[in-house]
Amino acid sequence: MYSILIIDDQEIVSDVLQKILSRFGYHAEIAPGGHEGIQMFDTGLFDLVITDIRMPVIDGHDVARHIRESHRPFTPIIGMSGTPWLLEGGEFDRVIPKPFGIETLLNAVKNVMCRAVPSQKYSYDKPLPA
Repeated sequence: MYSILIIDDQEIVSDVLQKILSRFGYHAEIAPGGHEGIQMFDTGLFDLVITDIRMPVIDGHDVARHIRESHRPFTPIIGMSGTPWLLEGGEFDRVIPKPFGIETLLNAVKNVMCRAVPSQKYSYDKPLPA
């Protein structure tokens, strides 16, 4: 089971993402902002980080730069934003424009994890809800 860190300052978004990912077999933890996300990344072991871009104080770009300069620089990062053009620049492995559906989220996770760990058997092969 993959461990995913969700970083978003909107609690409702984080909660929904966590529920969706949990339903499809992932372990997902939530950080309510960039500062907390960086702390959790530094002290935890996450296979993937999903971060919002527009957050107060420490935004998604800051989070991505921190990860890329950390001792785990190849950790996949999915950026999500209502302004996806702000996510261009190579810091992110994948970009999801808000709003997005469950299938888009799961496909993005599958895509980055396949490239990151191609030999692993995935637990999210469950059918998508109707």
